[in-house]
Amino acid sequence: MKDKLGNLPSSPGVYLMKDGNGGILYVGKSKNLQQRVRSYFYPSAPHSNKIKRLVNNVRDLEIRVTDTEFEAFMLECRLIREWKPVYNKKMKNPLAYVYITIRPGNGFRRIEVTHHSGIGEAGAACFGPYTASKNTVLEAVRGIQECLQIACARSSISQTPCLNYSLGLCRGMCLGGEAVREYERIVDRFIELLAGRDRSLYEAMEQEMAAAAERYDFAAAARYRDSLQAVNLLVNKEAMIHFTEQNLSLAIVEALDEQTIKLFLVKRNRVLFSEKYHVAGRPPEQLRAEITEAILGGFGAEKTLPASPLARDEIDEAQIIYTYLQSSACRHLIIPEEWIEARDRLRIADGLDNILPRPLPQKSAGS
Repeated sequence: MKDKLGNLPSSPGVYLMKDGNGGILYVGKSKNLQQRVRSYFYPSAPHSNKIKRLVNNVRDLEIRVTDTEFEAFMLECRLIREWKPVYNKKMKNPLAYVYITIRPGNGFRRIEVTHHSGIGEAGAACFGPYTASKNTVLEAVRGIQECLQIACARSSISQTPCLNYSLGLCRGMCLGGEAVREYERIVDRFIELLAGRDRSLYEAMEQEMAAAAERYDFAAAARYRDSLQAVNLLVNKEAMIHFTEQNLSLAIVEALDEQTIKLFLVKRNRVLFSEKYHVAGRPPEQLRAEITEAILGGFGAEKTLPASPLARDEIDEAQIIYTYLQSSACRHLIIPEEWIEARDRLRIADGLDNILPRPLPQKSAGS
């Protein structure tokens, strides 16, 4: 162990912590393996009890080096799913994924947080899966409902109002009448917001927060602030899901250094191809032509799939890819299916100009 800790690389990669029988206790990833792995074994580090128990049981280390942090994330995800280490809990539990489902009810629709998708149910709108815990999503939805005064404590219309009505958290849908129609209009706007089609409800909540602050009702302003943060959490996750469900063909380029780039070809939640290319001293047209052939070869064999709902076993890789695309570490190009089908090398090569690094200026003689 001392020898392995003393010879750790400072590159990205994945580490597997093992017990005395070679069983995998924990899989982790890091941008800098040396710093991350050694940090577990610093006696003065403020470790949790879980980490202390893990370290006490570690008898061996296996290191798998990658070229990029993105590859380390993807490899970690695959290994956790494959080996299910005892100290990696998140991706082992099928109940770790939840959905928001809006179903017809007895008198008015109900917003539910559940582990089971409502996709395909008549009259239901379904969003997710979300990787946050059920409690986190429940708290987010509850906060939004309370701020919008649609947190009815009843499941159907009644002669008497629910407790939340007296607390100012329910518009009185439980009593029927115009309050139900107003509630349904708000639910329609909530659906449009989660689907990314209309942000007017979000903007209205922002205005209510500002108004509360102006009248020095800071408790109400804080509730709106927290609810807006919850909306962002849900909307951002839905944006990732919608993006992945389009089954786009993505060419992603990351610069490893001034002389080398790495190309990834990604479809949905899978990396179909990856390769390093030296760029220093090469004519740009030669590099474009080589990568164009890789794109046609990588995506040409991949069948075009229609858009389809994102499954639970796809969500983790999809989130990693989507986050990577939003980062400054890489640049990406969406390759239209018609370019691939027509084997349109010219359009692909022109598109690559937007993501490939510019050639370094040549030094003049005598400089």
